[in-house]
Amino acid sequence: MRVWDIPPECLCDKHLLGEHAEIHAIWSVITRKKRGYAAHPETLRWRKRLKALYARHEQVSEEMMRRGFRHQSPLDESLASGEEKQREYVDTPEEQRRILSKKGCGCRVEPEGGK
Repeated sequence: MRVWDIPPECLCDKHLLGEHAEIHAIWSVITRKKRGYAAHPETLRWRKRLKALYARHEQVSEEMMRRGFRHQSPLDESLASGEEKQREYVDTPEEQRRILSKKGCGCRVEPEGGK
């Protein structure tokens, strides 16, 4: 599971669409109190930060539509509670850039200071 903390426009299509699916999975686990992946570090960091997760979903879905993908799965904004900004990371945004840059997948990321 992964929700990236870098601008969605930097992600390749595969990672953009994958993140969209993961956001929905995490949202469902938290808002419906589902057990699957409830203890996963990526899920745990979004607990009490559904406003931030909702905002990330909006960014990701806007980028999807900009690229020509259809988006027909809005989140229920009335469930978006808690903090508006994500301040916890499984991997820091800089580490996420390094991870993506090594994948050779088309993500447009460059770690600070070059490779």
